[in-house]
Amino acid sequence: MLPLTVPPSTSPPTFASPREAGAISALLRGEVARLIGPTLQPDLRRIGFLLLCTLAGAGLYGSAIGSWRGEGQMAYAAVKIPSILLLTAAGNAAANALMAPLLGVSIGFRQSMAAVLSGFAITSLVLAALSPVVWFQLWNLPSVDAGWTERGHAFYTIQLTQVLVIGFAGAVGNIRLYQLLCRLAPSPTAAMRVLLAWLGGNFLLGTQLTWIFRPYFGSHALPVEFLRDHPLQGNFFETFAYGALQTLGRH
Repeated sequence: MLPLTVPPSTSPPTFASPREAGAISALLRGEVARLIGPTLQPDLRRIGFLLLCTLAGAGLYGSAIGSWRGEGQMAYAAVKIPSILLLTAAGNAAANALMAPLLGVSIGFRQSMAAVLSGFAITSLVLAALSPVVWFQLWNLPSVDAGWTERGHAFYTIQLTQVLVIGFAGAVGNIRLYQLLCRLAPSPTAAMRVLLAWLGGNFLLGTQLTWIFRPYFGSHALPVEFLRDHPLQGNFFETFAYGALQTLGRH
């Protein structure tokens, strides 16, 4: 008896439910044919799926970078990293929705929010995938119990390398977001305009939130705590430049 076979469908696959097998794979692969539908008509289940990916992925990465200072810093960073991403998305939601039509992409508030959350979810999943590498790096660096010079160099090395890790994950997320915007926009040029405008707003708000919510892996010279005593003092760019100079040995 011949087995019953079903001819393959010629229509593009749909991504109607986050329960569908391969939902995370579709995000990471940037399978626009499967992402376009839920972005144009996002429901609560879809938004919940993207939030879950962001919380789980960024939380795992946060626990990895906090492991240099122990369990307390791991718990703090696991809460703060996804909080920064979600607060950035929420803080810029209205501006993103207003900028898209002005720059040539006719999407509304829900659609722009779903698109931005898709990018953040992809970034978080990439960070989760890189978490074992981060743990390996921190395990092999001098601990906070080492001498002052050794742990100081370890701190600045962690600071610089984690900016690069986050930058890489963010680049992957934004490449996938651009591919999605190309399907929503009338031209690649319009998609790029919207992406750059969104990136500018997210970058400015995200970096400031990152500074306010410090520490993440914890300074070698300060105690473990959820927030610093003066969280609004200084800025991200000044600290990153100083850490880069220290790591490269230019005093």
